[in-house]
Amino acid sequence: MPYLPAVPWPELKRPLIAILRGIRPDEAEAIVAALIEAGFEAIEIPLNSPNPFASIETAAKLAPGHCLIGAGTVLAPEQVDALAAAGGRLMVSPNVDPQVIARAAAHGLVSMPGIFTATEALLALGAGASGLKFFPASVLGPGGIAAIRAVLPEGVAICAVGGISEADFAAYAAAGIRSFGLGSSLYGPGASAADVGGKARAAIAAYDAAFGR
Repeated sequence: MPYLPAVPWPELKRPLIAILRGIRPDEAEAIVAALIEAGFEAIEIPLNSPNPFASIETAAKLAPGHCLIGAGTVLAPEQVDALAAAGGRLMVSPNVDPQVIARAAAHGLVSMPGIFTATEALLALGAGASGLKFFPASVLGPGGIAAIRAVLPEGVAICAVGGISEADFAAYAAAGIRSFGLGSSLYGPGASAADVGGKARAAIAAYDAAFGR
């Protein structure tokens, strides 16, 4: 049966999530603008970054309405409340916490909890998750993710995150995986907007090549 999440995963032109771990609020506007200009439509600011909700608020105000701006490393329902108050629409967590997923759904947020096993995947879906973040994807590899996906309901949004760069797109594409979270291959603390923009354009070009766009 097709999976019907509490809040559906939206259709993005390219299902790529830029993960800006360590970004400062004074950097957020320029770097987020560079990512959006390059073609990214989903941006995650992990909560172990400096003053993350200020950066999320800046990004949410800057981004076009169809873009997903949100938080990563979300561990508590109260953090979901703060994310919603900052204007975020995407909640990403490293684990499966049904209370966190339910709070995201209550705010109408798209949720993507981190999973590594079929048990965790099905628990997350049972809690109403919008999609699944396979993490660390570099450990599972395309074959491992594909094997777990085989037992999941039809239509589940799956994202490979952790140790992924544009060099990996073709291998994952061959396994039928189309969505990726890109972190250190795009951004590291102190990176300039120009540098991030260049890496983002390279990732977009590699994605289009891998998926025949």
